[in-house]
Amino acid sequence: MKELSDQQRVLIAFALMLIILFVWGKFFKPPSPPPNTAQKTAQTSTAAPETNQAAATATPAIETMLPPPAGAIQATDEQITVIESPLYRVQITNRGGLVQSWKLKKYLTEDKPPQPLDLVNIPAARQIGAWPLSFTLEDSAAEQKANTALYRVETKPQEGSTLQAPAEITLHWSDGHLDFVKHLKFDESYIVNLEATASVDGHLLPAAIGWRGGFGDVAVEKQSQGVGVFYNENGKLNVLQLKKLGTPDHQEIRFEQPGNYAFAGIEDQFFTAAFLPNGGNLNLWHWVQQHDFDDNGKPGNEPEPEMAAGSAIPQALNMRLFVGPKDIHILAQVRPPLDDLVQLGWFSLIAKPLLEILQWTHKYIPNWGWAIVVLTIVINMLLFPLKVKNWRSMKNMQRVGPEVKIIQDRYKKYSFNDPRKRKMNEEIMAIYNREGINPLGSCLPMLVQLPFLYAFYRMLNGTIELRHAPWFGWIHDLSAHDPYYILPIVMTVTMFVMQKMTPMPATDASQQKMMQYMPLFFGFIFFRLSAGLNLYYFATNLVGIGQQYYLVKTDPLNVKPANNNRK
Repeated sequence: MKELSDQQRVLIAFALMLIILFVWGKFFKPPSPPPNTAQKTAQTSTAAPETNQAAATATPAIETMLPPPAGAIQATDEQITVIESPLYRVQITNRGGLVQSWKLKKYLTEDKPPQPLDLVNIPAARQIGAWPLSFTLEDSAAEQKANTALYRVETKPQEGSTLQAPAEITLHWSDGHLDFVKHLKFDESYIVNLEATASVDGHLLPAAIGWRGGFGDVAVEKQSQGVGVFYNENGKLNVLQLKKLGTPDHQEIRFEQPGNYAFAGIEDQFFTAAFLPNGGNLNLWHWVQQHDFDDNGKPGNEPEPEMAAGSAIPQALNMRLFVGPKDIHILAQVRPPLDDLVQLGWFSLIAKPLLEILQWTHKYIPNWGWAIVVLTIVINMLLFPLKVKNWRSMKNMQRVGPEVKIIQDRYKKYSFNDPRKRKMNEEIMAIYNREGINPLGSCLPMLVQLPFLYAFYRMLNGTIELRHAPWFGWIHDLSAHDPYYILPIVMTVTMFVMQKMTPMPATDASQQKMMQYMPLFFGFIFFRLSAGLNLYYFATNLVGIGQQYYLVKTDPLNVKPANNNRK
């Protein structure tokens, strides 16, 4: 077996690094910290309120008593109340005081014709028998009563089954012993103020409000990372995907994760429901509930993440609930900011400005696909000097390749650990020093470009602007896979062409073949990426082919031939 040269090892290492970055960014996530097992506390949260609402003040002491209920308070029949604004349409039933539908008017489904997206997974909620804004209590019997009883409804500013935001709704039920109250205040933003109490004979109970029965865009959930639960502790966002939810041995058992979180909630790729405390501590419970979409009597086929946020000590709940898109500008206006939910990865310092530039470009080029193409061309032209430097290094490595190969052949009979191999490296470095060649010069410019490639990957994979955004012809959704896989195929072909046009420092024919055909070996990765990402990589390759053609035809470097006669 022929020994690889240092240059060849560097090139192979770079190719493997690129593969690892793509695979890691797509299939793996940084491990979430283990659940906090600290004792429950009653510390007061210092989380700031949302900017467009009056500042909520933390109570100086936790009240654990309410006036005992004077008697039974309940409705005689079920009543549906609808709250509407330009952004949403929320449907609440007084049976359990639960949300049956939470539609976002500016975001549509893939149906024909499209309908406003409902963040409540209605089929799953019906099968599980649980809905958003349900009470989560320690006593299962009390919880069952709290989530099935017929609450009395009071609405402001007007009575009726349909309210226009700003509006308030109060739901109250009592049997003279148990007492449950929910008060929701809607304005024209995506944030709802939520107050809730659960008590027995005036004694407050530890309680939480849950988002149950499924969440988000079901169509996206099936082709992305799915639904996860998140929490922010000490300024750090932690996301728990499906396998991290519940207890290790039984996912359907609720797991209490004590803490004093700035916020907690549930999310999918593009939308979120986040609970933010106005005062007091915020605890988190999470679990997975099994259900069957086919309704064929085979339970346990589909896992549905569920969560609840509230207090592990007896107190009234006072929270804000953000239910809306993971739009980085909208999330940044919430207090505390939620913009970290748009996860841009290791290179967020590059990815965030790229997103800003792309959004600015879209103001002048209203098609998101063409905006991606234009931004790709501009960035590649700005990085062209690095490509020239990379070209120069590769050409210089190529011209001394025969001389280097003679030295390598002379030492190939020695093992890698043989001390005489050091002599071989010294002779090769002497050639590089003589010709003024930096053996890493062909890799460093490409490594500089690597953060941009990865930043584009994270930015385009998570930006909600690409959801249902058409580009051209058969591409009707840049956030989804190419339905005919045309873009990933042509992207792989152009990568192969560009690799063929690139000078190969390796002198061994088999190694050159391996480097040339490497794009075909890992091109399958791009079949799993969104159309927007494949469009970016395709445009990058087209620009790269044009730049490579220019360098080949004009030969602006005037590379001198190797002086093989010098000793």
